[in-house]
Amino acid sequence: MSERSAVKAATPPRVRWCSAGGHVQGWSSRTRGRVLAALAVLTAVLLAFHRLVPNAPGHLGSLLESFLPWSGLVIVVLLGLALLRRSALALVALLLPVAAWTYLFGGLLLPGAEPEAHDLVVVQHNVSDENTDPAGTARALADAEPDLIALEELVPAALPVYETTLAPRYRYHAVMGTVGLWSKHPLTDVQKVDIKPAGITEPWSRGLRAVVDTPHREIAVYVVHLPSVRVQVSGLASSWRDESGGLLGKALAADTSHTVILLGDLNGTVDDRGLAPLTSQLNVSARGFAFSYPAAFPLARIDQIMARSATVGRMRTLAPTASDHLPVIAGITLG
Repeated sequence: MSERSAVKAATPPRVRWCSAGGHVQGWSSRTRGRVLAALAVLTAVLLAFHRLVPNAPGHLGSLLESFLPWSGLVIVVLLGLALLRRSALALVALLLPVAAWTYLFGGLLLPGAEPEAHDLVVVQHNVSDENTDPAGTARALADAEPDLIALEELVPAALPVYETTLAPRYRYHAVMGTVGLWSKHPLTDVQKVDIKPAGITEPWSRGLRAVVDTPHREIAVYVVHLPSVRVQVSGLASSWRDESGGLLGKALAADTSHTVILLGDLNGTVDDRGLAPLTSQLNVSARGFAFSYPAAFPLARIDQIMARSATVGRMRTLAPTASDHLPVIAGITLG
């Protein structure tokens, strides 16, 4: 045996063992890469097939869909870990959720056509029944110069303040229960829209329909406030919201007006299957996230602008008011 062979034979293999359990450290690194890759694939599957996540128990499907855009943060975290671990496998696997997220939400980040020409500009705002500055809120909304302003959570004490403050620039308005519509154009055929769930026994009126006589044509405008939902340990409590959305969906389906605009606090995102009775019939904005709630740290857009036989332009939020919601604004192009 040569001297080199003897030295090689006498040298122990360079294997490092971790202190707990005797696993080879190199194998542990590869395992972590596989775990990250598996999480990346799981994220992609949830994005691409979120409709297949069962809604029972606890409306878990709706809960996932309510915060679906935030899955982008999961992707960013996985990317950071993959780079830290130098895992080529995980980096390749991350292409799947990146592609899925881009397909679902990438368009919302794109700028709209400039300059944007719209037939109408509309504002939607839940003003909060605890608003301490209704006059300031009304002025802020009017300063955006929309054609239509839809408000929810109008309480009797604050209603005269909104009426007085908005009157100089909005000659026409209608109120039903706690929802109202202010317009620069004449309103006719104002009706209550009954979207009250069967389980609510106290007085409850949160829907109206009015015909707006715009310079272009008559448009049916709905202003609604669907019941609140709650995130609980057991999941998402949204049964009343879903029931109310179903009633509204039936009213919209029966409406023979050529053009319909829906403005309201729907207590759900456009990805939430609980709003399918509405999103299956109406167009939603293809530009802008416009997260509107909660105002202090917006996590989701539950204040919505939708339309039939019309296109909803880029949605954006206005400056905070004394409400716990942010106002949202969008231009409407009639089809």
